[in-house]
Amino acid sequence: MYQAVTIKAGKGGFGGPLTLIPTEIRNKVVSITGGGIHPIAAKIAEMTGCPAVDGFSTGVPDNEILVAIVDCGGTARCGVYPKKRIFTVNVLPVGQTGPLAKFITPDIYVSAVDESCIELAEGNLEVKKEISSAPKTKEQAKAEVAKMNEGKPKNLATRIGIAIGGVVNKFYAAGRETIDITIKTILPFMAFVSMILGIISASGAGDVIANTISPIASTLPGMLIVSFICAIPFISPVLGPGAVIAQVVGTLLGVQIGLGNIPPQYALPALFAIDAQVGCDFIPVGMSLGEAEPETIELGVPAILYSRVITGPIAVLVAYVFSIGLYS
Repeated sequence: MYQAVTIKAGKGGFGGPLTLIPTEIRNKVVSITGGGIHPIAAKIAEMTGCPAVDGFSTGVPDNEILVAIVDCGGTARCGVYPKKRIFTVNVLPVGQTGPLAKFITPDIYVSAVDESCIELAEGNLEVKKEISSAPKTKEQAKAEVAKMNEGKPKNLATRIGIAIGGVVNKFYAAGRETIDITIKTILPFMAFVSMILGIISASGAGDVIANTISPIASTLPGMLIVSFICAIPFISPVLGPGAVIAQVVGTLLGVQIGLGNIPPQYALPALFAIDAQVGCDFIPVGMSLGEAEPETIELGVPAILYSRVITGPIAVLVAYVFSIGLYS
């Protein structure tokens, strides 16, 4: 027997409250966090009586997802499921941000959720209708437009004006979206990485990390080992979110190269070595966004993760070859 639950935003969170009402079809709690089932997903599954599913290992059709649990810091992941009108719970305190920010609305999304934010819904709740109706096909849309335009011929001047106006509007919309993403996503991320680097430098941890990394990053075998470790399938999804690890380690390596502790010809191989895990947290979401079948996601995610173990070190070797004589 399923139970309905209400989920509220936590401290510093956004959106909600969301009332989740499982049905015979829509009853999967999907965890898109890496590292198995997130505790919040397990809690919701326990209270609702629904099965919890690891989205990294098992594909689930969109019409069977009751709620998606993500740990996105403000990139595309937090907006993918709201765009599909699927209830989304973000365990991090993230609001309307990222390239899909316009789809992140309080009626479908809630963030900064911990276990205290989840409670059984009060009263007897009836099963609501689907959130969104089925979209029209391209043929239906074209037919409607053609019907509306019947008997309304446009002269050449009108057509040119409409065409120019369409181009101008597209450029204007693109510029506005670029500024919006820069202000809401890129700049806060830069500030966050700068803060992390400042803490590392002030605490002295940077020297420890640098002294540890320098000997490894100064040899080709060492960089191959770093690349292999970063690409291990059960580690890469954890290291991937926001590319924060790669940003911090890359900056520290840049400092060591500038100080002369690491030869400059190792800069390009080192870049590929520390980036072997980038994007691994986004693989199941990206495949879902591309409307891949559940079976494709279920087989494709581990295939891509394991392929990184091979392609990561190969990329380091290719970069090393292209760096020969580059700085001589």
